[in-house]
Amino acid sequence: MKAAVRVAYGPPDVVRVAEVPEPVVKDGELLVAVHATTVNRTDCALRAAKPFFWRVSTGLVRPKITILGNEFAGRVEAVGRGVTAFKTGDRVFGYNDVGWGAHAEYMTISQHGTVALVPDGLTYDEVAPGLEGAHYALTIIRGAGVRAGHDVLVNGATGAIGSAAVQLLRIAGARVTAVCERAHAGLVSGLGAERVIDYTTEDFTKDAGRYDAVIDAVGKSTYARCRRLLKPRGVYVASDLGPLWQNPFLALAGPLLGGRRVRFPLPRNDAATARHFAELMASGEFKPVIDRFYPLDDIVAAHRYVETGRKTGNVVITVSR
Repeated sequence: MKAAVRVAYGPPDVVRVAEVPEPVVKDGELLVAVHATTVNRTDCALRAAKPFFWRVSTGLVRPKITILGNEFAGRVEAVGRGVTAFKTGDRVFGYNDVGWGAHAEYMTISQHGTVALVPDGLTYDEVAPGLEGAHYALTIIRGAGVRAGHDVLVNGATGAIGSAAVQLLRIAGARVTAVCERAHAGLVSGLGAERVIDYTTEDFTKDAGRYDAVIDAVGKSTYARCRRLLKPRGVYVASDLGPLWQNPFLALAGPLLGGRRVRFPLPRNDAATARHFAELMASGEFKPVIDRFYPLDDIVAAHRYVETGRKTGNVVITVSR
């Protein structure tokens, strides 16, 4: 089968498209013929091993995982012994940050993993980017304890996490202030933002508003800079560890922060999460934002584009045979 392979850590050019053996489906697994996948920030971080701690679990010198890709949508080609949740021919989509392998014509995933049926009427391209950024956004919102009527600021509202967060906050009944470029104001307003701050002309950390939660979906601010934006019991949540890896420690130091808190929730990856987003996409309440498409043969260009930090929403890779 054709796959995007890398055998070393490094820049996008370490990835090459090659012929490799098709994976063998094991007991309890699905063999999926991938029709669409994505390249996201997580793929790029693992490819480059930045930050360095990635190597602790993925190989200190050379990567154990040679085929990247954690989001996918495709058709079940075969099932292993004991599989009862799916059958051959099912259209499925999912997220796999354990075995990875979605940047290929075929991949395997446990039937109990983060995988669900593709809703009727939706294409593989539409649902493939429906979980990576979205499940992080959902984790952040739940971790912040956002409820209907809350005021929430989202920094980086046009990324995969941010664009999903704006939609999920709208569904939750929150009032959303989005931070992005003015050129994308129409997009984020359509997703559910009531107010937009253009970060190219205004420092959002000096905003006069006060918020129940501040969500940094791009990891470009800190609790120290955003503290003044929070209400007395407000919560700051970021999508990453922070420039000095401080966010987990600040979350543990909650009682010392004077009422305002930092949360660092860990994502939940399971079939229920996939089914939740399948229902939201089926109803039309949630729709992943797609920036552009690349064929698998041009996946290196996709990596380069994602690393510019300029993508809007998601970058989808189409896998043709």
